[in-house]
Amino acid sequence: MPKPSKGARLGGSPAHERLILANLATDLFRHGRIRTTVTKAKRLRPLAERLITKAKKGDIHNRRQVLTVVKDKGVVHHLFTEIATTFAERPGGYTRITKIGARKGDNAPMAVIELVTEPLKSVSVSRTEAPAAKTEESAAPAAEVEETEAPAAEAKEAPAAESAEAPAEAPAEAKKDEA
Repeated sequence: MPKPSKGARLGGSPAHERLILANLATDLFRHGRIRTTVTKAKRLRPLAERLITKAKKGDIHNRRQVLTVVKDKGVVHHLFTEIATTFAERPGGYTRITKIGARKGDNAPMAVIELVTEPLKSVSVSRTEAPAAKTEESAAPAAEVEETEAPAAEAKEAPAAESAEAPAEAPAEAKKDEA
């Protein structure tokens, strides 16, 4: 059984909190974005993303599970037909929370939680080649050393490499001592 979260609930009782989150999720799917407090937005995000994931699966079992939370059949239909198809290629991260400042009356921190509409960006090839090129450059001298020298020489090089780094650090430590 899941452990309830610590601290004060959003509405006072667990049942009221579930109703608040269900109504927020319904409005989020109906309008695409809602303005609420930061606390409610942070509590709504995992619920909304779980419901969208169920909608992406699209079978009758998941539709019935979503209907236990979102009571409006029109919103559930919209979620399964339109929202789920827009997030078909996205593996997660369907919502975005943007803080917008404090509410005028009680100075409560406010936020906008919205469904992400931008297409998923593909990973650029140049980013993956740059680290690979660096590792090839650093691995190439080590490979040449291994091919030309015996394994005993490699064991001698490891302490030499550590001692080569130590003199680079020694002047920095000397500067600290002088200051």
